[in-house]
Amino acid sequence: MATENLLRDRAIGEIAATLPGATAVFRRFKLDFCCGGDAMLAEAVRKRGVDIAAVEAALVALDQSKSIPAPEATGALIDYIVSRYHATHRRELPELIRLARKVEAVHAGHPEAPRGLADTLKAIQGELEEHMQTEETALFPSMRHRDDAGSIRPIKQMRHDHDRHGEHLRRLEAIANSFVLPDGACRSWEALYVGTAKLVDDVMEHIHLENNVLFPRFEDHKAA
Repeated sequence: MATENLLRDRAIGEIAATLPGATAVFRRFKLDFCCGGDAMLAEAVRKRGVDIAAVEAALVALDQSKSIPAPEATGALIDYIVSRYHATHRRELPELIRLARKVEAVHAGHPEAPRGLADTLKAIQGELEEHMQTEETALFPSMRHRDDAGSIRPIKQMRHDHDRHGEHLRRLEAIANSFVLPDGACRSWEALYVGTAKLVDDVMEHIHLENNVLFPRFEDHKAA
């Protein structure tokens, strides 16, 4: 189909930014649309080893009427990022760390115990907090005042931080066997994997909105 051919020749991050619902499709096929958003869809799919026809069909079939796009105005988008993602990370990470330490201790002898998950979550918490503080106290106020020149250098650092976050997310998935529970897993283990999988999705969405939607407005000197 002509539409599908157009999709495969577009950057995966640009598709995620403009096609409501695309991020869920990319997560389903484990395609990196946030840190790897500059890659063309065809190249991203090839590297992942998945069927491009299946990805394209899922994108074309999206019911956009059920998707709620992020706010278009820059100030409203920043408010959304802070309330939807910054506040959520701060609220949920402490409990995930507590659960991870419990599961690692109680099931220390289990061959599929997620050893190192708590420490990785703790590292993510520390790096995310520093990153979010920089955005909230320096970058976002500059953006709200349409200070394009003052935004460029912090954006470069934020993108670098996002790459680091992406490495942590991949480590989480590796430690937790892509969040597939072993037979007989307890409720705490189940809650840990459900919550950590949600964290991965949230951080990927968070990075996507900044890398592919918010930051380009200032890198291109076209703030809304």
